[in-house]
Amino acid sequence: MVSALVLIADGTEEMEFTITYDTLVRAGVNTTSAFVNASEKSEGTLPQYARCSRGLKIIPDTNFDLLKCGPENYDLFVIPGGADGAKTMSQNEDVQALVREFLKEKKFVGMICAGSLTALTAGLPRQLITSHPSVKSHLVNGFDYSEDSVVVSGYLITRREGTAFPFALTLVELLCGSAKRKEVYNPMVFPLGTPF
Repeated sequence: MVSALVLIADGTEEMEFTITYDTLVRAGVNTTSAFVNASEKSEGTLPQYARCSRGLKIIPDTNFDLLKCGPENYDLFVIPGGADGAKTMSQNEDVQALVREFLKEKKFVGMICAGSLTALTAGLPRQLITSHPSVKSHLVNGFDYSEDSVVVSGYLITRREGTAFPFALTLVELLCGSAKRKEVYNPMVFPLGTPF
């Protein structure tokens, strides 16, 4: 079964996390959320909840653990945005290491909004990327920056703000094919003319 790991931290943007997680589940992807502590390591007791950027409390499935969260266990690694959550994730050396490992193993890595900062801190090579405008200035010198809503650069998928649904549907298509994307999309009943 195809599987995905979606990170979450205090300060993660609620919609970016939940829309991605929910859409993957709808596609039959075995999806797990992993809490990244603001300290370097996320070992210890699982927190009661992650307090997201707008105050929503989400219970994570597990703690982020370098040894359990690798590409041998998951086909997709997702880093949501939200300023504080993205900062926590992008500064975590284990998260950086796993980004490099997933890409090396030709497994997908999704970075949402400010989560794209992790491409920089992980030392990824110059390639096409997008992000929330608030972190664009950090990325334009080291990457080929795009204003597109969703950017696929090999196994790295990035997205701008306000595009969680097309991002999540792109992940479904990459993991499960275009027929599965359509199968998931249709029951969501988006308004006529929705451009994704």
